[in-house]
Amino acid sequence: MGAAAAAAGADPPPSEAAATPAREDQQHYVAAATGGVSGESCDAAAPPAGGGGADDAVEPVVIDASAVAGGAGEEEQGECGFCLFMKGGGCKDEFVAWEKCVEEAEAAGPSVDVVELCQDATAALRKCMDAHAAYYEPILRAERAMAADLESFQTEEAASHSAASALASEEGQR
Repeated sequence: MGAAAAAAGADPPPSEAAATPAREDQQHYVAAATGGVSGESCDAAAPPAGGGGADDAVEPVVIDASAVAGGAGEEEQGECGFCLFMKGGGCKDEFVAWEKCVEEAEAAGPSVDVVELCQDATAALRKCMDAHAAYYEPILRAERAMAADLESFQTEEAASHSAASALASEEGQR
């Protein structure tokens, strides 16, 4: 097993600050970090997909485990990779506000609509991510792909449903 495979399944980076990863490493890190993470508030769906321009400056990802472990107390030690990535860019404050809103909505119980309650926080995060699209591009790209897949699935389902209805109608006439 290679070093990349070991790193993908590892917990937070060592206590010293991690080196700034290359753009390809950021994309791999986000893909590895967002798959299979469970039990944390970061598992809630990311904000809806939107556009992103290539004109924005690239902001490096610096993951400092000491900030997570000994910071101001707002971050948990075993924080998910997705959360670390989101907080590593220019939208940390917006992400923390969105995360807090989701946590409060979930704590309020199943009768609370998280999407409706956190609409403003989600919109602020979305706007910020679009403004920092170069950094958040892996997330934005994944969201666009998921939206396209969902639309394709819904189109196929509608076609399948109407074909089944037509077949049932034909059989009923026999």
